Amino acid sequence: MHIEQIYTGCLAQGAYYIVSNGEAAIIDPLREVQPYLDRLERDGVKLKYIFETHFHADFVSGHVTLAEKTGTPIIYGPLANPSFEAIIAEDEQEFVIGDITIKALHTPGHTMESTTYLLIHQGRNHAIFSGDTLFLGDVGRPDLAQKAADITQEDLAGMLYDSLRTKIMPLADEVIVYPAHGAGSACGKNMMKETVDTLGNQKKMNYALRADMTKEEFIKEVTDGLLPPPAYFPLNVKLNKEGYEDVGKIINQGTKPLDATAFELEAEAHDALILDVRNPQEFAKAFIPRSINIGIKGSFAPWVGALIQDITTPILLITPEGKEEEVVTRLSRVGFDNTLGYLEGGINAWIQAGRETDRIESISAVEFESRYNEELPLFDVRKEPEYQSQHLLTADNTPLDNLNDHLSTFPKEETFYVHCAGGYRSMIASSILKSRGYHNLIEIAGGYGALQKTALQSSEFVCPTTL
Repeated sequence: MHIEQIYTGCLAQGAYYIVSNGEAAIIDPLREVQPYLDRLERDGVKLKYIFETHFHADFVSGHVTLAEKTGTPIIYGPLANPSFEAIIAEDEQEFVIGDITIKALHTPGHTMESTTYLLIHQGRNHAIFSGDTLFLGDVGRPDLAQKAADITQEDLAGMLYDSLRTKIMPLADEVIVYPAHGAGSACGKNMMKETVDTLGNQKKMNYALRADMTKEEFIKEVTDGLLPPPAYFPLNVKLNKEGYEDVGKIINQGTKPLDATAFELEAEAHDALILDVRNPQEFAKAFIPRSINIGIKGSFAPWVGALIQDITTPILLITPEGKEEEVVTRLSRVGFDNTLGYLEGGINAWIQAGRETDRIESISAVEFESRYNEELPLFDVRKEPEYQSQHLLTADNTPLDNLNDHLSTFPKEETFYVHCAGGYRSMIASSILKSRGYHNLIEIAGGYGALQKTALQSSEFVCPTTL
């Protein structure tokens, strides 16, 4: 038996490839399926089942395409109702792959159809593939599947409590936990950075698995502090439930090279969003007016989903040379399939064609220190918990996640400053503000990390929890 976790860091997502005695199973595959097909060919095994733990909200799974290319059945747990052909397992139904058995354990709570798959090897419970039911250090949020008016997030949290205590916690401590997500995913609140653990350790470390926790306490803790889910989540659920186009077609369309004239015509004809994925500081020096910067080297796809929201938005790309296919692929993972092409030759081609560019003033933390006084308008676009942990005394918290809700906070005429933790999010925020007509902003390169190294650290930083 061989179990391989295929972890995609930018999505904080784990897919699983399992082989036993000439047969294979794949759990929660990514949308681009060629790597799985390559593994199957390499190992000389037949794919017998594709297991889905639930209808994912934060990414588009590869189940539909993989089934089409291999003729393999898709397995969902009870209550799933996909638009395509699938086997809807009964609770505790078993599926044999080579010398192992995978048992479907219906564990509703994150969603109604959420199912944990228990792998049994040589008669012993070996591992669980827990989807978004159980994470390391956390559990799945119970607010993503509220459709019926008579079901609340508290109802779902109560179901999750029962699922954990009747289906998962009775399993032996040595059972291995393979979750669908790790730290950085919006599907939970407080996940550990590790991606594999034992159930015994989770019983010790995970707040949601405390043996003495009542259902009422569980519901309160799991629902406390939940931020609204990103707007693209239900759109991804729809794709996972109803099907989608082969990613190969999306890549072919999105990697169409365009010269400056064709690029400009496409932008006008489709009212397209120009998405520039270069390094933030490169973007700051010169960019196409009203384009948005979301760097490919950060948590690219989740930020695209959180900020652009509408997955049907026409998108034109400015990318580092050779990164076009990677960008289109990563966009497709979160359902953004309407990429129209990219500017061949990048920003230099635009400049050489005599087209207009814009720029963002970006200064070092040391330079900001020399300008600093308590009257300077300063905006911290980190998440609220980061800000609450410690922040510059005069900074207003305007989290990037919901920047649109804070637009009235920014001054229209007066110069203001923007920072985040390291410069990635502040450049995203600056580009959005620029596109909305705020031209009087200055970004602080290196963000909070750089500011902490200045003399401001000793006198101007506050930690609210200690006040």
